[in-house]
Amino acid sequence: MEQELALFPLGLVALPTEAVPLHIFEERYKTMIGECIEQESEFGIVWLNDDGLRQTGCACVVEQVLERMPDGRLNLICRGTRPFRVIEQIEDRAYPAGRVAWLTDKDEQRDEQTLESARAAYGELVEQATDEPPAREQLEAMDAYAMAATVDFGLDAKQGLLDLRSENARLRLVTRLFRAAVKRLDFVERAQARARSNGKVRFG
Repeated sequence: MEQELALFPLGLVALPTEAVPLHIFEERYKTMIGECIEQESEFGIVWLNDDGLRQTGCACVVEQVLERMPDGRLNLICRGTRPFRVIEQIEDRAYPAGRVAWLTDKDEQRDEQTLESARAAYGELVEQATDEPPAREQLEAMDAYAMAATVDFGLDAKQGLLDLRSENARLRLVTRLFRAAVKRLDFVERAQARARSNGKVRFG
């Protein structure tokens, strides 16, 4: 299914379920976000990098207006909803817009072992980063997008997740990303321990 959608080209990638803080200051985006708030409608975030505008983006809704300033600037929390692909750009609006196609996953059975591996890797990362494991009921409600939305990955990795049309493939990718993040945390912790000990191993 295709429809017209307001577009917000940014130097970031949003994922479904992710909370995205935005500061709105350009007039065209004040107009765009004002209409989205009034109509309770979605807009699309698409990654704009040195290679140009990516075709796959994530629709978002305004979840909370944190601050309205006298000059019309806004601080917002938005929430990612669903992925789309830009079919063509629309040039006759006061702000960027395009005709988009909503993306759905291919029809497949979810691999429970793959899901458990992803959740185990995510749980290990959360516990190592916060000293608290995620609640089991919370973990059991999370898919690949929901887990990835809480971790600060690089933009290429996030765009890769957004481009995949298979939940099993996304779960395999986030498992690799979580395990790599755990290894990086291990390295940082060991380096900090060595720094605190002045390079010496402490006994007792």
